[in-house]
Amino acid sequence: MLHLTLRQLEIFCAVAQSGSTVAAADAVGLSQSATSAALQQLEGALNILLFERVGRNLVLNDAGRALLPQALSLLEQARSLEQALGNGGAGLPVRLRVAASTTVGSYVLPPVLAALARSHPHISVDVRISNTRKVAQAVELLEADIGLIEGSSHWSGLQVQPWIKDELVIVAAPSDALVHAAQSKPVGVGVLRQARWLLREEGSGTREMVEHALLPRLQQLQATATLGSSEAIARCVVQALGISCLPRVLVQSMLDDGSLVVLPTSLPKMERYFSIVQRTGKHASPALQAFLDACMAHAQV
Repeated sequence: MLHLTLRQLEIFCAVAQSGSTVAAADAVGLSQSATSAALQQLEGALNILLFERVGRNLVLNDAGRALLPQALSLLEQARSLEQALGNGGAGLPVRLRVAASTTVGSYVLPPVLAALARSHPHISVDVRISNTRKVAQAVELLEADIGLIEGSSHWSGLQVQPWIKDELVIVAAPSDALVHAAQSKPVGVGVLRQARWLLREEGSGTREMVEHALLPRLQQLQATATLGSSEAIARCVVQALGISCLPRVLVQSMLDDGSLVVLPTSLPKMERYFSIVQRTGKHASPALQAFLDACMAHAQV
């Protein structure tokens, strides 16, 4: 248990430099009696005298001379810390713990981290990538300062903020028979019900959003295979192993190079949000606020 305070050390240094409690009181903004009391408390906590009285002046003894440089150093460190934090943490190295679901962590988060590194180089970020359920759990258990997920969170005690809108698209390989059938008319609900679907695992935000978007219209969604990575699903679709419903942000490069195509269907456009998850009531430190600002700036790009 600490018995010393920075205020006591500040008063001690002021007395040492001015030679009296009267002058020190003016320097630290206290009354002379409060200054004397604080000095006595410091000596009592240390169980040692720090000054010798010479007339009306107080002069450091050997113990006081030993304490003075250490006290000055501690006060300087405290001032530097206060100045760094008071400037939004601009001078203080900080590590943030960010948990992100797979698609967000792989495709959306990198430019956010790049922007943060340019604007706040003192902030380091440790990123944990897993599915939406595990991200929400990490935030809830304070194992992560903030979470970025696909879809929504159902955990009480978590604050969910919509962040970036993304489109869910049904994709297929150009050689898939359904793509050829769709050249005459969009693929209907009956055909989609019987299709070979490749889906994410239970607990995935993408799986949840796909089921939310498709099940009301298809009533059933039979998975030919489930995989723990949306990117792995996309690559399996490229090999014509089935069709899938995936975030456009994930498959855009494959659509651009022609290895995948958006399958024309009779279904309406499907959109969802990526979301920012925080523990309810959590105070945003300057570093965390800087990360949030970088996230929101990216949402406007």
